[in-house]
Amino acid sequence: MSDAAPESDAASQPVRREANADYNSADLTHLSDLEHVRERPSMYIGDTTGRGLHHLVYEVVDNSIDEVMAGFAKLVLVTVHNDGSVTVEDDGRGIPVARHDQLSEELDREVSTLEGVMTVLKFGGKFKEGAYQTSGGLHGVGVTVVNFLSQWCEVEVHREGMTWTQNYERGIPQGPVQKGHETKKTGTKTTFKPDSHIFQTTKFNFDTLNKRLQELAFLNSGVRIKFLDERNGEEADFCYERGIVEFVEHLNRASDALHPEVMSFTGHRDDVEYEIALQYSTEFTENVQSYVNNIHTIEGGTHVSGFRSALTRTLNNYGKKEGLFKGIAPTGDDFREGLTAVISVRVLHPQFEGQTKTKLGNSEVEGIITNGIGENLTKYLEENPKVAKTIVRKGLLAAEAREAARKAKDLLRKRKDALGGGGLPGKLRDCISKNMEECEIYLVEGDSAGGSAEGGRMRDFQAILPLRGKIINAYKSREDKVLANEEVQSMIQAFGTGIGADQDLTKRRYNKIVIMTDADVDGSHIRTLLLCFFYRQMYQLVASGHVYLAQPPLFRVVKGKHREYVQTDEEMKRQLLDRGLAEGVLETEDGRRVEGAEMRTLCETLAECEESIVALERRGISLRAHSLRMDPVTGRLPPLHLFIGGEEHWFQDQTEMSAFMEANNVTLDAPEEIEIPSVNATGDEVPAAAAENKPTFGRLVELHEVRTINSALKEIAPLNFGIEDLIPQERTGATEPRFKLVRDENVRGLEDLRTLLAEVRAAGEKGLTLTRFKGLGEMNAEELRETTLDPANRTLIKVNLTDAGAADEMFRLLMGDKVEPRREFIEKHALDVRNLDV
Repeated sequence: MSDAAPESDAASQPVRREANADYNSADLTHLSDLEHVRERPSMYIGDTTGRGLHHLVYEVVDNSIDEVMAGFAKLVLVTVHNDGSVTVEDDGRGIPVARHDQLSEELDREVSTLEGVMTVLKFGGKFKEGAYQTSGGLHGVGVTVVNFLSQWCEVEVHREGMTWTQNYERGIPQGPVQKGHETKKTGTKTTFKPDSHIFQTTKFNFDTLNKRLQELAFLNSGVRIKFLDERNGEEADFCYERGIVEFVEHLNRASDALHPEVMSFTGHRDDVEYEIALQYSTEFTENVQSYVNNIHTIEGGTHVSGFRSALTRTLNNYGKKEGLFKGIAPTGDDFREGLTAVISVRVLHPQFEGQTKTKLGNSEVEGIITNGIGENLTKYLEENPKVAKTIVRKGLLAAEAREAARKAKDLLRKRKDALGGGGLPGKLRDCISKNMEECEIYLVEGDSAGGSAEGGRMRDFQAILPLRGKIINAYKSREDKVLANEEVQSMIQAFGTGIGADQDLTKRRYNKIVIMTDADVDGSHIRTLLLCFFYRQMYQLVASGHVYLAQPPLFRVVKGKHREYVQTDEEMKRQLLDRGLAEGVLETEDGRRVEGAEMRTLCETLAECEESIVALERRGISLRAHSLRMDPVTGRLPPLHLFIGGEEHWFQDQTEMSAFMEANNVTLDAPEEIEIPSVNATGDEVPAAAAENKPTFGRLVELHEVRTINSALKEIAPLNFGIEDLIPQERTGATEPRFKLVRDENVRGLEDLRTLLAEVRAAGEKGLTLTRFKGLGEMNAEELRETTLDPANRTLIKVNLTDAGAADEMFRLLMGDKVEPRREFIEKHALDVRNLDV
């Protein structure tokens, strides 16, 4: 299951705009690459939620992995910094930095190849044969889009024995490529800070990034990927010499394998390379993960259909040959029960369905995989008869269970027909309306919760189905056992769609099925069991977007007779800021007034840099002390901190630092990498003086948070504010505060702008009564209706199914037989729990 997204229930009608009758050339606008990406970011990265945010990291990492696939890189380093910026570094060839003739001629100025890669769409080495054999990023837009959607970005290239850097702010180069110091390293280092003006959130999730980086390490055997999150100290180090074989072992870590060895097959034909690993377990589900050039094809494609076809045909042929089929013959679905497989193919010219790249369309790949796997698997089964018979018998058991489930479904149908009138369960409190499109059913835990929901529901279109206790674990149980469960039968009868492959959504009685459980441990467990049931037995309901979770609000906000509900802390802070800004005016010592749009810009910019200032202070560097190092010409703080022994040096850019290093014989290469030969090229001994001239080792610390602060200072400069306004001043004999926040007749004195945000929010809270809820379990019928049942106020979370493989892996981990993987998961995420009602 993917991360579910809140869905507003408020009906919104599209605004009709009058078209210009005098349609002419003035109505047409040409946007530059930069303007188009920033105006329509979703066209390039999918959306501007957390999903699109993490996609930025994937785009940069994919470039490093392309270097790995081409055979030029072995190490990828990914770091999330304290200020929310991210660095991706590799030891590949490094982006070329020389002048690019074509771009220079087209733009009529000197343009380096590096600048072209970072600022021009559809420009890259993946359009020309020879630079890369296979690649995930085939559209030439990846790192350019990352740059365009970042508040700031810096690229450092190690190439030709030197370092080369270029800085950008919101996609615009801040100068030409700078030549830096000497180095023995090669590769590219990209650091960027996502733009909060673009993204709804700029907080990266460790587990989301960790999963993708581990996936890439599995798919590219031998590469080492190191991941560090400086915000909380979490880190990971991935390197898998056996590649996808270890991937399958990882996916099956919570399951009991039917055969100890993972089968692995590789092959190559024409421009297609394939690598497939598979293993059967005692589970009842299929988990096939497929990739093309490292891209996760969650919708499958020709490589998956070719594999499934070969698997079914080969196992069928083996079973018939050995006389194992006495009664019912297994189908392809039966043979894939308990199968865990990873399919990785590399295609020179892949054809994906759209920029999302979720389904492979190359027709020639299907035949290559079908033939290759058919031959390899046939040989394997003949050489390993014990494993072969075990797998075929697993398919036979699945076929028998399928037949038993069919009989159980027939019994359900007969029972429904015999009861007449729909055969609805007795405890269902049905709605009055017969219009399925508006009807909803709430699944609630227990009769007492059902009573509260019954008292608060809107009877016209809302039905309530109380569930007693915890339903059967649909992941560990065969279909016939699940269908025998009383609570499951109640849901099947109430929904009216049937289950499994026989499901018919046109017969559903409700358009929305809403799971409403408490926020305590039992409620969370029941919710997980229900989601597992829907995933296993009512897949189409989930895939079609008819299953929801009730999401009670975190806050109730009351002002006079008006009340509203707020879902998150972040939203509450935004609302308080908006209210505080509505009538707030900032007055300065010299009589200036900042209000309206200027006041909003000031506060939003302060919000952007506050986290970075705190991160800088955690390093032991006060903003006051650091302000003394500011460049008086550019008004920028130095982001480069060089340590040489006990000495500290600060620099504004690579050029300034490199000049210092050359003058003082300093290197950043590790001491063990610095070699002073004992003899020269002619065999003569090197003079002692030369050996003594060994360069001094320096350690560089890059303060990425300083770049964010510099960007914020640049934005508030037009408002006549600078760094001195962020720092309290010692003022002898002063009686008046430096700043005043005036709202109506209320005046608050401020000694620096860093306290402005808190005061604006506090002003926004005046006159409000805030109530913080813990969960559904503490609400009575009236509160339940107002917060969770009323479409005018409630927030429902639609359960999406964007990656079936990831969903299966999670259910296997949480609902499977093995305790240890589940314990590890709980220990790892115990501190991430929020708003738990215990």
